Amino acid sequence: MSTLRIYNKEFEPFLSRTEIAQAIHELASKINTDFAGKELVIVGVLDGAFMFLSDLMKELTINVTLEMVKLKSYEGESTTGHVRRLLGLSRSLRGRHVMIVEDIIDTGITLGHLMELLEAEKPASVTVTTLLLKEEVFKSKYAIDHFGFSIPNKFVVGYGMDYDGLGRQYPDIYAAIH
Repeated sequence: MSTLRIYNKEFEPFLSRTEIAQAIHELASKINTDFAGKELVIVGVLDGAFMFLSDLMKELTINVTLEMVKLKSYEGESTTGHVRRLLGLSRSLRGRHVMIVEDIIDTGITLGHLMELLEAEKPASVTVTTLLLKEEVFKSKYAIDHFGFSIPNKFVVGYGMDYDGLGRQYPDIYAAIH
């Protein structure tokens, strides 16, 4: 893995595809155990979670259905503090076990918005799974049930995460060099 340049920023290797694959395997094992004998509705958050979600679902052995939502709170490399819903749920979640799957959670603003939307649906349960969690800036009242890596408050790209639309396609994760 070598450094990347996207727009005006330089990025260095942060997490390799091997480390990511191992974390996903461990997360899937926990989820398979936690939801054994239950049907799970996974709510994937677009655009960033698509790679993580795809790889995670390939390792799940429980019964799952999939819903996708598209929410946006980032412009450039920082959160705007406002969440826009661009795409919503297509079916009712009433009485169902739901798992939100995110690529990265930092402040928790997007998560809070999504949790409020889901609570209105009256599901049996809602859990949260993310590949990356920035614990030092996380300020939400909602719990993160499963996460692959706790990372410092760094701006990252790759493995579905982007910088103004670029960088999603890389199989590894890169952190901005400040």
